[in-house]
Amino acid sequence: MTIRYVLKIQYLGENYRGSQKQPNGNTIQNKLEEALCTLIKKDIRTIFSGRTDSGVSARCQSVHFDIEFEILDKLKFLKSLNAILPDDIRVFNIEKTDECFHVQKSAKFRHYKYVIRNHFCDDVFDKCVLHYPYKLDANRMDAALAYLVGVHDFSAFKSKSDNPACLCEIYLAQARRSSDNKYVIIDIIGNRFLYNMVRTIVGTLLLIEKNNLEPLSMLEILKSKDRSRAGITAPAVGLTLESVGYNNCLEYIKTNKNIGKVHK
Repeated sequence: MTIRYVLKIQYLGENYRGSQKQPNGNTIQNKLEEALCTLIKKDIRTIFSGRTDSGVSARCQSVHFDIEFEILDKLKFLKSLNAILPDDIRVFNIEKTDECFHVQKSAKFRHYKYVIRNHFCDDVFDKCVLHYPYKLDANRMDAALAYLVGVHDFSAFKSKSDNPACLCEIYLAQARRSSDNKYVIIDIIGNRFLYNMVRTIVGTLLLIEKNNLEPLSMLEILKSKDRSRAGITAPAVGLTLESVGYNNCLEYIKTNKNIGKVHK
């Protein structure tokens, strides 16, 4: 008999080739499984709620694994695991769960945040922020994002992928300025995302702003299903997986005070 545990982890992605395990690869999953193996003294296979690309960070990624014994002292387990992991990966919660629970298949939504420092000078303390010194109108960007809410074919925002399923449901897509006016914060919450989809949406927002296009251009690009009409894939540095949700998304949006705020 095995027992399933769910970990909540956070990481800075700048030093890793994404989250997904690769042969002899420097990835988040590789490092986590190596640390679990060292601690538990046997090979452990982990399942992530979804993959994050090279350079992308996560504030709250969900991971599950199965073992043949119960972890009686969870705090000691977390302290020991974090002592083995690199400083830019941290496990901050562990819970026993039902064996039917699956961090990927049971997820109802995912929340991504992209932060742009829209100021002439960058900030040496910003680790998960894109510096963009040219003028951005957050209100126009917010209006453009509104066209993405709902169920759509997001082929126009997908990088090359073998997955033919391009329908996604976006529950929230918004842009706003921080209180100090130095950052533009973009929040996108959906049931699933295509490869590089969020970063390409951000790149399209920058394309619209750079060329002073109407926000309606976002809808035209979406309907075209043509990747060549969208903007570049924005750099990974500004993107963070904020949360993976397993309950009601509308309640999450309603109660989440962090939506629209800069995390530093």
